Amino acid sequence: MASITLNHLVKKYGDGFPAVNDVSIDIADGEFIILVGPSGCGKSTLLRMIVGLEDITDGDLLIDGQRVNDKAPRDRNLAMVFQNYALYPHLTVYENIAFPLRLAKGKHSDEQVDKLVTEAAATLELTDHLQRKPANLSGGQRQRVAMGRAIVRQADAFLFDEPLSNLDAKLRGQMRSEISQMQRRLGVTSVYVTHDQTEAMTLGDRVAVLKKGELQQIASPRELYEQPVNLFVAGFIGSPSMNFLPATLEGNLLRTAIGDLEIPEDKARKAAGKKVVLVGVRPEFFEDAKLVEDHKKSNGSTFTATLTHTEWLGNEQYGYINFDPAPEMRELLDSLARDMDADELRPQVVVTLDAASRIRGGREAEIWLDTRKLHLFDAESGENLTRDAEAGAELTREAAEERAEEIATAQQADGRRDGNGSADGAPGRREDTTVKAGAGSSGGATAAGGRHTAG
Repeated sequence: MASITLNHLVKKYGDGFPAVNDVSIDIADGEFIILVGPSGCGKSTLLRMIVGLEDITDGDLLIDGQRVNDKAPRDRNLAMVFQNYALYPHLTVYENIAFPLRLAKGKHSDEQVDKLVTEAAATLELTDHLQRKPANLSGGQRQRVAMGRAIVRQADAFLFDEPLSNLDAKLRGQMRSEISQMQRRLGVTSVYVTHDQTEAMTLGDRVAVLKKGELQQIASPRELYEQPVNLFVAGFIGSPSMNFLPATLEGNLLRTAIGDLEIPEDKARKAAGKKVVLVGVRPEFFEDAKLVEDHKKSNGSTFTATLTHTEWLGNEQYGYINFDPAPEMRELLDSLARDMDADELRPQVVVTLDAASRIRGGREAEIWLDTRKLHLFDAESGENLTRDAEAGAELTREAAEERAEEIATAQQADGRRDGNGSADGAPGRREDTTVKAGAGSSGGATAAGGRHTAG
């Protein structure tokens, strides 16, 4: 297995446009990194630069400390899983998986090929399908075959280019789980490109958020969610998206279009001197005031609003509040929407309500907001003024430690299933199951193009 270092990578095309602009990331041995962002942000280009399918205009790419900028893809020992599976229709599942081994003529005996293929098939539950052709398989089975072909190569790293985007929602959920478990068992360094937030938040040790070719923030999913570095990351991560409300700050009081909100002194202090701020509030920070216990109400503010409508989902409800921003604020919201590949950001607040709430559209209601959790953003630069970089870095460190334990547990369990008490039964399995506890540390505040060390 291998570590991968991206050192100020730049990719410019003939017109001089930088599709990837000064991106630096250190990926630890055995780490699972997700590249995410809107269409055209450069995530697939960056992946193709790593594997060698795109030339590097500037910067250095290192695999296990060795510069590989000029190495051909076949010499980098990386395995790529494509969106469209890239299977050979005339070959059986067995021969599709064995193809990279056959390609290395004379390197593997027939017995070795058979052993590697059957072990990979067992890992991916394909044993009963080895003599079938791809056309007779489901989408999920075809994707498993593509993954099997990557496993048998015993590559230093796996690269995934939106591998689940052709599957339906149910299959995507199933395959997410299988990829996650496979990566834990093998402990192989993995880089995964997706535009799907659920994949990004559930699969990765760390997630790198890209915008127009520039790295905005790289951290654990929880740090991205709770301590976003700027407006773009805050708005892109999370579903439903974070709400953004223009506001003026007077002491500890935020004057917004939905009402006045009293905020903690420490948050107000961090935004002191800013004439206008954007208030970032996740939908789950709201609640029907009638359902909030009295001792909790002091942790937030209560305001009165009329919801346009509500959506009952069984375990919770969504409520919608429209507001009318000032013209200059509407322009700011429209600009943010364009960055996130959306047509517009509607001047609307989405609130999450308990399923038991009787609040309904068209009626005035009292809503409570936990103001301890909201964020204040600079309206001009988009910087998160209230971000706690130290608390965010601690979240990423904790996630790395938990992931290391999960990998060790998964490999031990897999070893017991092999019946030999070791964790080397599947092809490509790491002999050293130790994962650095520091892998995944975000290294504090994050800026585009900055160095992000995995520990």
